[in-house]
Amino acid sequence: MSQRIADVRGLFAPETTYLATASYGLPPAAATEAIAAHEADRRAGRVDMYAIDDLIVRARTAYASIIGVDPGRVAHGPSASHFVGLIAAALPDDSVVLTAEEDFTSLLFPFLVARMRGVTVRSVPLERLAESVTDDVDLVAVSAVQSADGRLAPFAALAQARDEHGVRVLYDGSQAAGWLPLPADGYDYLVVAGYKWLMGPRGTSFLSGTPEALAPIAPLAANWYAGGDIWDSIYGPPLRLAGDARRFDLSPAWAPWIGHAPALELLAGLDRDEVHDHNVGLANRFREELGLPAGESAITSVPLSDQQVKALAEARITASPRAGKTRFAFHLYTTESDVDFALKVIAASA
Repeated sequence: MSQRIADVRGLFAPETTYLATASYGLPPAAATEAIAAHEADRRAGRVDMYAIDDLIVRARTAYASIIGVDPGRVAHGPSASHFVGLIAAALPDDSVVLTAEEDFTSLLFPFLVARMRGVTVRSVPLERLAESVTDDVDLVAVSAVQSADGRLAPFAALAQARDEHGVRVLYDGSQAAGWLPLPADGYDYLVVAGYKWLMGPRGTSFLSGTPEALAPIAPLAANWYAGGDIWDSIYGPPLRLAGDARRFDLSPAWAPWIGHAPALELLAGLDRDEVHDHNVGLANRFREELGLPAGESAITSVPLSDQQVKALAEARITASPRAGKTRFAFHLYTTESDVDFALKVIAASA
């Protein structure tokens, strides 16, 4: 039985009105305590490396549950751009990639680098992305939710284009996974940075995909931790990588994963629809009071004056400046009182 948001909100302890999950998610108490305990063990010389392996298995399993795939289709690493780079490197030189021109550069840059060897990159506005898919496009790469303003990708239209044109679709779910249920059968690749809506420390990320789409990708950073038997893969040939997506794993930086596993398990234990409705509901409460139409996102960006931005900071309301606007993001530890307080400060400083 899933837990309710009300049951877990007390596990978080923000000392500000925190509306910046799109920049960095807050950890539950168990995550902070786990990292502190690990550091205490490290200082005392009693770290159990094998126990950390078990914890990373737990993190992978919880993440797979959140996005709705088998754990064997999930690889882990330190950053989303590493996995985007693997996908870009696997493209033939004459490939055509279609992107949204306003997208986050960690998604765009690996493909723009691939231009040096002949890959064609076409960039169009997000609203024209699906209609711009033609038979010569090999890959559409787009954020599931735009970082700058929270706009959602055209999931249904891209799924239709995928079927009609045989194009592969890569979503960067860094601003989506953790609050927006993604259609597991509507894409070929999903990369996610773990430090936003998944509430991990910086230094965790995931790649998942269909077996067919993952098959041609070379594990260019192959290492001992990607071995079929991790502790039997530390010396000498032959190559003996895992047979599933774990062949793309990178040797983990322990502390971030130790802190991330409890957060992922907490999220996996919540009802995904409740989290979605809670987050989007708060965003729409915020938008309505500002005279904006309702949206479908947990992120909204609004133009504020310098005076209003200063007033937010003085009131200890944490939001993020992005693309000339101020970005507000609402997650499971955000309350209606938080939203109303931010609105009050914005109105009073107008």
